[in-house]
Parts: sequence; structure tokens; C-alpha cells
Amino acid sequence: MVAALPFLLPPVIAHRGASANAPENTAAALRLARAHGARWVEFDVTLSRDGVPVLFHDDDLDRTSTGKGPVNGMDWADLQKLDAGSWFGPAFAGEPVLGFAEALKLCLELGLHPNIEIKPAAGEDVETAEVAMAAAAAIWPKDRVPPLVSSFSARSLEIARDRLPDWPRGYLIYERQDDWAETADRLQASTIHACNRFETTETIAAYRASGRPVLIYTVNNAALAHELWRAGVSSVFTDHAGRLIGSLG
Repeated sequence: MVAALPFLLPPVIAHRGASANAPENTAAALRLARAHGARWVEFDVTLSRDGVPVLFHDDDLDRTSTGKGPVNGMDWADLQKLDAGSWFGPAFAGEPVLGFAEALKLCLELGLHPNIEIKPAAGEDVETAEVAMAAAAAIWPKDRVPPLVSSFSARSLEIARDRLPDWPRGYLIYERQDDWAETADRLQASTIHACNRFETTETIAAYRASGRPVLIYTVNNAALAHELWRAGVSSVFTDHAGRLIGSLG
């Protein structure tokens, strides 16, 4: 049996913040997402070398910061010295790497509901989930509706299930495997998060038949978003939150 969600899913979730208009997974991206009308935001959580949870999508620092090499090859104190904004544009020069604790506090300040994606480096599925769940439980008020926790890592979601069983979990799928339903049941997943590149109206219907809302990533075209909503998709993750929210009329 699939547990009922403790919240209503929004049609639009800002993917890594307003990542088309600000550097992804930064405070600037979260603030801009809210300014564009988003109520929900998704971001990626991984660990520094000394085990501090931080917002970062890639395994390596190179693409979205002035750092080089793996994120988990640098301590938090040194990650804080990096520029995570100038790669995107001069207006964001000096934007720091955002800590997970700071991101959650900013969501509370802005009235944003987070989808926490656990994004472990290779071999760190358990540790990343343990640290992220402990940090989230310490910060997120117990009288607030809990965040949605998602991951491609089944092991990380097992940890999330065991540590915070009342927090809903989203099973992230890239290319669907034959045992997806069994995996979703084992993880007690409340939602299915699937890649737009590989899904059809038939596969979306199959996900929905399991009793789980379907969330699709990453959708930056309003016409496609409306097509997916008509097919029964509950939410789309988008880099262009303002554009898609504006298309709702």
C-alpha cells in the first residue's frame, strides 16, 4: 500500500532553483525561484571530504565553481572559499557553494517546500543519506509538513526510509528497469520521478496504476508540460519555473 502524501504536489517544481536564470543549487537560485512564483524547489545534496552536506549536482567541482576535482576531495572550509556563481555570469560572481543546512533554513525563510535529492558520490550512498537525514531532521520544524526526499540510489532511499519513515520518498528513475515496481514497493516510495526522454503516455499510466503520483524531469517547454499534465503527470521539474508557472494562466 502506498502512503498518502502529506501535501499537495504543485504542477511546477524549480529544478536546482531557478537554474535557467541563476547558478544552480545556490542561494541566488532559490531566491529567484521564489521571486518567479515557485512554491517548491528541488536541489542536490552531497558530502564534502569532512562529511558536511552541501548543495552540488556533479561529482566534480569544475563545471559550476572555480574548484577542480571531486567535491568529496575538499573540506567544507575550503569549499566555502570557492566561487559558485561566476561561471554562470558576472552578476553572480562570488556566489558561494551553499551548505545543506543553510539551504533548508533559506527554504523556511522564503516559504519554499524542498525536494531533497540525495546525490551520493560513488560508494557514499549510506553515509550521504545518514548525514543528510540527520541534518534535515535537526533543522526542519516538526510541526511543518516534511520535505520530499528522492534519490537514484536505492540504498540511500532505504536509509531515508529507516531514519525518517514519516518523510515521503520519491524513487528517481532514468531508464526504467523491469523491477521498478518491486523496488518502489520495497522503498515504500510515495512518488515516481521519471525522465521525460524515456517516458510515454503508457509508461506514465503504468506508474500511476501503482498508486503513485508521477513527477517528470526536466521539462523546459510549456507545451510539453501541458501535454504531460494532460497525461496525468502531477508535477514537472523545470529550469524555467517562471515560464511554466506563467503558462498556467
